[in-house]
Amino acid sequence: MTSDSPAKNPAKTFHVKSFGCQMNVYDGERMAEMLGMQGYLPAADGADADLVVLNTCHIREKAAEKVYSDIGRLKREDGSTPTIAVAGCVAQAEGAEIARRAPSVDVVVGPQAYHRLPDLIARAERGEKAIDLDMPLESKFGALPKRADGQRPTAFLTVQEGCDKFCTYCVVPYTRGAEISRPFADLIAEARALIAGGVREITLLGQNVNAWDGEDDKGRAIGLDGLIRELAREDGLERIRYTTSHPNDMTDGLIAAHGEVDKLMPFLHLPVQAGSDRILAAMNRSHSVDSYLRVIERVRAARPDIAISGDFIVGFPGESETDFEATLDIVRATNYAMAYSFKYSRRPGTPAATMDEQIDEAVMNDRLQRLQALLNQQQQAFNEATVGRATRLLLERKGKHDGQLIGKSPWLQSVHVTAPGLAIGDMTDVRITSAGPNSLGAEPLMEAVA
Repeated sequence: MTSDSPAKNPAKTFHVKSFGCQMNVYDGERMAEMLGMQGYLPAADGADADLVVLNTCHIREKAAEKVYSDIGRLKREDGSTPTIAVAGCVAQAEGAEIARRAPSVDVVVGPQAYHRLPDLIARAERGEKAIDLDMPLESKFGALPKRADGQRPTAFLTVQEGCDKFCTYCVVPYTRGAEISRPFADLIAEARALIAGGVREITLLGQNVNAWDGEDDKGRAIGLDGLIRELAREDGLERIRYTTSHPNDMTDGLIAAHGEVDKLMPFLHLPVQAGSDRILAAMNRSHSVDSYLRVIERVRAARPDIAISGDFIVGFPGESETDFEATLDIVRATNYAMAYSFKYSRRPGTPAATMDEQIDEAVMNDRLQRLQALLNQQQQAFNEATVGRATRLLLERKGKHDGQLIGKSPWLQSVHVTAPGLAIGDMTDVRITSAGPNSLGAEPLMEAVA
């Protein structure tokens, strides 16, 4: 750490509030670890923290305005505010405008520069407005501290960042930069540190996670499937997941891994966004409806019980009713276990924001409701189909009732079970007994699942 780093002061407290994707959750955890190394303590109540970090997401509509609202709510009854740092994608997109519009903000830092947060805070404590929106050629990951001990039983591990796809609706290439893959050795070392701290399930993260590539410890070129196979050899690691994938990067090796690596969970989040080739071309998605469905078919051939998840945007500029009906068709053809769906919203600086034929809000609302009704029906049917099935859970947190614990099934479903003698972090065998739209109920099994 440079000489600008703040002196360690255990009297100071912090709170990191992360919005949006899993990568922001990972980034928020790493910022918290850095602050802990500087002597800051987590605040029991975020409102009372000496330092508040708003780790922002720019995907949703009016994301910047929501950040300014959050900043305003940090003002205390006596008129004072904590030291405020705005990090993440809104910080990258808005830049110095944040400090101009919200004078109470002390630090503005983009998602590729947050490893410099301690130095920026030190500058703010000297009365400066500390702004760092750099996208350095060197990876920030080498500057981050080693992972802290005492992790939860599950953890995220960012393996790839940035995007070269340039979908016309998306800000990620502008806020996260070009695609970069972290080195194999660094990922294995971080994974081992997580496992040593008690983590039993790791989710590999990336804007296009299946675009990861690198060289293994023998100098051989490998893709994400090779990394997964290597991680599966680690004792103590029970489960591996990855997200978010692009259909064009589903390689033969990665598809085969779903059928060959027991620790790779039977779940695939593979966004399609629309069911019309015309709209996919306008989105610059670089895949077709047919190529997407062929990937799904191949994955299911490799792992017949796999759960498929997806993303959808309705109301993209120029979307006709015929185009939207094609989206309903691809949902029926795929039969999703779960999916995320959103109305299109303009992102300043993206090509789609200036396209003709922007869709009326009422039309988008109607289409979203119809799409979600179908997706919810499919999710409920998938959950009900698991009733009676014996499976293993990784227990992650306490439930609402005495003795109740909540874990995730291999298919990423939340499952409630009352299991005396078990604790968070345990693996336990259960039989699914009930299914709701968002969670399942289960009872313990006396015999292990084969």
